[in-house]
Amino acid sequence: MLAVRHAHERGTADFGWLDSRHSFSFGHYYDPQHMGFGALRVINEDRVRPGAGFDTHGHRDMEIISYVLDGALEHKDTLGTGAIIRPGEVQRMSAGTGILHSEYNASDAEPVHFLQIWIVPEAQGLQPGYEQKAFAEEERRGRLRLVGSQDGRDGSLTINQDVDLYTALLAAGEEASLTLRAGRKAWVQVARGAVEVNGTALAAGDGAALAEEDAVAIHAREASEVLLFDLR
Repeated sequence: MLAVRHAHERGTADFGWLDSRHSFSFGHYYDPQHMGFGALRVINEDRVRPGAGFDTHGHRDMEIISYVLDGALEHKDTLGTGAIIRPGEVQRMSAGTGILHSEYNASDAEPVHFLQIWIVPEAQGLQPGYEQKAFAEEERRGRLRLVGSQDGRDGSLTINQDVDLYTALLAAGEEASLTLRAGRKAWVQVARGAVEVNGTALAAGDGAALAEEDAVAIHAREASEVLLFDLR
């Protein structure tokens, strides 16, 4: 079974400094039919104007992943972490018992375009934590590169949940696939480009929920960047 969440169906929020698209219910956008998918709770596609950003605010009991597509995102938190996330880098912040952080466009001239992803952790009350890693472009070209997992294998970020997160950069005509273990499901998010997932066409901003499938096969119709979540 494959169900498409089209880009134009997503919730929206436009504050001038922020243009956001919500694949699942978030903030003032509520849709009982789209509350998440398994442990995957939020996928927001955010564009932040130069010099603007999210002031210091709190989170708890959530795994928050930032995936930058263009520009640079500056992160600061109460753990004393200060970092800039650029394309090819992925950050995981475990909010756990509670954390305050801010996110700003690190440039005064260029917008930043990124995906903010929330994953419900395996347990509440975990110790807050932070991790950021860079994944070279050649590691993601023409293949699915594991960038997040519960056990941190293959140099991926560690996520406090039974989820594997992959990303791929595919040229037109290239294919990548993943076999799903029994009882697993998957979500594919098209960050840019156009692909076919198990024969179904998806465009930039589209997502696809897959359940009771043996595998996920992604065929790029044009140069594309995709994320794939393998979920319990």
